[in-house]
Parts: sequence; C-alpha cells; structure tokens
Amino acid sequence: MSFNDKARLDTSQVIGGKGGAIAGGGVGGIILLLVFVFLGGGSGSGSLPFDPSQVLQGGSGSSVDVSECQTGADANRSDVCRIVGTVNSAQDYWSEALPADTGVEYREAPTVIFSGSTQSACGTATAAVGPFYCPTDEQVYIDATFFDELSGRFGADGGNLAQMYVVAHEYGHHVEQLLGDLEAGQQDRSTGPLSAGVRIELRADCLAGVWAHHAATTEDADGITLLEPLTRDDIASALSAAAAVGDDHIQEELGGGTVNPDSWTHGSSEQRQRWFLAGYESGTIDSCDTFGTDDL
Repeated sequence: MSFNDKARLDTSQVIGGKGGAIAGGGVGGIILLLVFVFLGGGSGSGSLPFDPSQVLQGGSGSSVDVSECQTGADANRSDVCRIVGTVNSAQDYWSEALPADTGVEYREAPTVIFSGSTQSACGTATAAVGPFYCPTDEQVYIDATFFDELSGRFGADGGNLAQMYVVAHEYGHHVEQLLGDLEAGQQDRSTGPLSAGVRIELRADCLAGVWAHHAATTEDADGITLLEPLTRDDIASALSAAAAVGDDHIQEELGGGTVNPDSWTHGSSEQRQRWFLAGYESGTIDSCDTFGTDDL
C-alpha cells in the first residue's frame, strides 16, 4: 500500500518516551492487566492532518528522528515515516467513524516511536516485547526496529501493509479502550482459544481490517488523500503479518515445533487472518463482534 507522494506529513501525533521492561513481556508472554502487546503480553487509535506530531519522539535508547517525515513520499521510503503516516490515517478514520457508528467520541492517542527502550505508564517498553498499547496513558509504543524482527524472524513478507497492519492493530486496541471492551481483559485472566484475551486481540485485528477497507479515503489537513487504493498484493502482505504473529506460529518458531492452544493469548494465525479479512471485507465495526460468537 503506497502513500500519495504529495500528502503532507506532520509529526504532532508521534511522541518520544523516556525510560526502562515490561514485566513478563516478550513474544512468548501472556497478557496481564490491560497492556496489549502485539506479539505476546506484558504487564501492568473532521479530517486530521497527516501528522508526525501525532507520533511523539524519544526514548532512553537511541533517539528516533522524525524531522525527515514531511511528505507521503517519505512514508513510502522510510519505516519510521510510514508509522507516522499510518498513525495519521488511522486517527483520521476513527475520529469520524467511531462517533458516527457508535456515538462514542474519539480521543487522539499518540504513538511513541523509540529505539532500545522507553518508559510507559504500563512499565518500560523494550524492543523485545514488540509494539503494544497502554490503556493507562492511552498511547501506542513501537520500537523502530520491530519490522525487521517481524519479517526476518517470524516470516512476514516485509511489505508496506504488513507494517501498517501492526500500527492499525494497536489503534484497534485504542478503539476498544474507548468502547469499554478492554475491561473484559481484566475480568477474565484465563488463556486459551476462547479466552477474553484472544477475543480482544482478534477484535483489534478485525478493526485493523475495517481501517484498511477505508484507508484510501483518509486525508491530510489539506484534503489530499493519504493512501492509494489497496491491491491484492497489499492484502497478501497484511495477511502474512497476521500469520506471522499467530500464537501457534510463534510457539512453533520459539518452542521447537510444540503448539499448546491452552496457553494462547492472541489467537492462531488462521484466526488472525480470518478476523482481519472480516473487517476488511465488510468495512464495519459490527463485523468485529468477537465476544458474541464461539466461532473464533
């Protein structure tokens, strides 16, 4: 999926954090409390501009320079700028769709792009735990090097939409937070294919698909379309990322081929792909009711 080269980027929706490790984190971790980590738990997203200021910059590791993120052309060539562009697109979409579809007003959620480690209200974020959403401070945290891990270690294809799916998934958690869905994660601490944690993660995958359905309609502050229409290759790229972060795939990669569904916290590769497609094909929040079905 490509950005419009002429779209204007603005880094105000991006932050830099300070600080420190999420207890129990890492790709084999489990979700505790209300921290939602992309690869596995930890303890404890009117038009908006294409807004690098929606991504806050910093961290206790190496600083992440977003000053180069000025246009859609920058987002097409740079992983960091692509995060900025995706943040802006996701927030542009949800700022209008969420109140229209649910009556709930959208609150902007900054993304912290860091390198090495950074401090969140949910604990210290490190590269080892992967991207996550912290409901305590309502911010998304992404290490700038994560996408190399996603493709190099877990087999995603490295395409643009594979990366953008990661960001959109975390903004799906922010939408869940605003809708009150994340409370279910506290009420049910169990694991397994039908657990509340898996339902929350699959709902976020579906909401990422809803955003993808509408992504080519999002605009910058000047009314310039941010993204080109999706292609079949784009959808294949997103599905490769969904497969790469399935609990069964991660367990096979890290556990010598052993798969234990009773310990799942995010869902299988097949489930994550299927729920992303459910959101993408329908383009509606109503298609993402993972709590209303046992057919996960």
